[in-house]
Amino acid sequence: MTEASGGGPVETNGRSWGRWFGRPGKSLTRRLIWLASAWIVLALVLTGWALTTQYQESALRRLGDVLADTIDEVVVASDATAEGVTVSPIMDALTLRALSGKYWAVAEFEPRGGLRVLARSPSLAGESLVVPVDLPARLRAADGETISYNAAGPLRRPLPEPLRIAASMKSLPGRDAPVVFMAGINRSNIDDDTREFATFTWTSLLILGLGLVIAVFLQVQIGLRPLYALRNEIAAVRKGRAARIAKVYPVEIQPLAEQVNRLLDHNQETVERQRTHVGNMAHALKTPLSVMLAEAGNQPGVLPDMVRKQTEVMKAQVDHHLRRARAAARAQSLGERTPIAEVLDEMAVMLERVFEEKGVEIDWRAPDALGFRGERQDLQEILGNLIENACKWSRRRVRVSAGPTGMGQMVVVVEDDGPGLPADQREAALQRGARMDETTPGSGLGLSIVVELTRAYGGRITLADSDLGGLKVLLELPAAEA
Repeated sequence: MTEASGGGPVETNGRSWGRWFGRPGKSLTRRLIWLASAWIVLALVLTGWALTTQYQESALRRLGDVLADTIDEVVVASDATAEGVTVSPIMDALTLRALSGKYWAVAEFEPRGGLRVLARSPSLAGESLVVPVDLPARLRAADGETISYNAAGPLRRPLPEPLRIAASMKSLPGRDAPVVFMAGINRSNIDDDTREFATFTWTSLLILGLGLVIAVFLQVQIGLRPLYALRNEIAAVRKGRAARIAKVYPVEIQPLAEQVNRLLDHNQETVERQRTHVGNMAHALKTPLSVMLAEAGNQPGVLPDMVRKQTEVMKAQVDHHLRRARAAARAQSLGERTPIAEVLDEMAVMLERVFEEKGVEIDWRAPDALGFRGERQDLQEILGNLIENACKWSRRRVRVSAGPTGMGQMVVVVEDDGPGLPADQREAALQRGARMDETTPGSGLGLSIVVELTRAYGGRITLADSDLGGLKVLLELPAAEA
């Protein structure tokens, strides 16, 4: 006899990193983290946009105040003359130095709709401030309000000079037509400050966002830890490692744990009632049948023989249907798990002693972690009948192997080195009461019992040729998770 040492599948952690690459809808954890992360990103993007926009507008307002003061100084220093407008010297060093970055100009409306410059600051060095095509119309519509816009300044090298220009239409004493006063100032410092502020803001918000996402991840993981524990406990019950949920959980999910326990209790009570009912029925039927057999056995004649034969048929039918009912009730039970290796070892030791005179050797192999999803008594009856049948027909050698096949199933293969069974007789051999050789002891119910129990568990049995020379029996049964 050979004992096997196998290993079951390695259980993986349900919270492994690999599961984060699936779709959010597949996991409650991913869904919570995705939703929280999306809201965090949206909130931070809106916050960053609002802060940078507000900072830029605030800086431009301050720049507008400087331009408005410059326009007021030019207005005060301006006088209307017959030739146009003269501007007294303004004591502003920047407007006196050529291309200094601060400029002013005075213009009037042309009949064709444009503006004609009447006076300009020395800092313009003969250049003019850029005037948009629609500025005259906008100034007339603004009715004295200041209009601001961005444009390029007179300084072209090394880069075009960015200006912030303000224009306002005003009236001068002694002049009927309104006059346009314009002032411009280099906005490079404002643009640089805005970019620095935006860089600092977006960097800070990015760091904050990453921190918040990590915090959400940890919060969800810690918050859902009781659910993970409940899932593991339910899996333990399903695999047969525990009978019920024992831990105490937070108030939000404790009712769920209690309902699962009640469902388990109800299921167990249902199975027990079915077993009790089957047992009572067996007792109620077998006792009268046994009495009839005993009475018929003591009486000679055709009628007693007929009664005895029919009673035996009835008893076999009762055994058949009661066995199926018991197996069906057991198959409904959750948490039943029977190690295959233990049962094979037990059967091999027992049957080698039974067939000791014949010298039968049973070589079995099965992974230690492999388990049958059902009751031990049923597995013993299934394997016991198969291995005993193989021992009866074998010359000296019987080989048994078991292993998982995937999809919650396993296969047990029983082979012998006997004469085998012709293919045209295999189907008949699985019928209840069939005996292929009347010289061997037995009732012919062994394989039929195996078939009944196997089908009750949703399994399947197949007969084939063995490479040992005898019969090969392939048995498919539900496997319990490791």
